[in-house]
Parts: sequence; structure tokens; C-alpha cells
Amino acid sequence: MTDLPDLSGVEGFDWDRGNVQKNWARHRVAFHECEEVFFHEPVLVPDPDHSGSEQRWFAFGRTAKGRLLTIVFTIRKNTLRVISARDMSRKERGKYDQL
Repeated sequence: MTDLPDLSGVEGFDWDRGNVQKNWARHRVAFHECEEVFFHEPVLVPDPDHSGSEQRWFAFGRTAKGRLLTIVFTIRKNTLRVISARDMSRKERGKYDQL
């Protein structure tokens, strides 16, 4: 799996209440911040280590306020489902800034 997802057919987000709460409790990332990343040209990278029954990807990007986030997501039918979200690590920020 090396192909990147085609987001052109995505019509919205599919939010799992548990993931929304987990991302807030663990990393203080709100669901609307995750959505913002996808509207600011994220860098998409496959996540083959965690792609079992469905393909998963990383999205590295910025929120409207400039917060740098790493998001793990999948696409189900025509919706984007965020699995986890957190601040970028120092290593991720360095790579992201070079793009």
C-alpha cells in the first residue's frame, strides 16, 4: 500500500464519540482542529503498520491558528474518520517544516 488517499470524494467527517473524547483527554485536541488540518493542505503519508482491515494514513498539518498536528485517519465510504490526533513530535515538525 503506497497509494495516497483521494480526498476529492470525501463529503464530510465520521466522528466516533469515543475517539473525540480520547483525543481531547489525552492530547487536548478538539475535533474541529482535526477538521481544520484537512482544509490547510496536509501532508499525507501511508500508515502500513496499522492498516489491517482498512487502510490508514497520517495527515501532518496546521490548524487555522497554526497548531501543528499529527492525525491518523481512514476513509469509510465517502467520509473521513479520525482515529487519533496529537501535537506533532519534534522529529515530525522538522520533517514537516522541510516540505
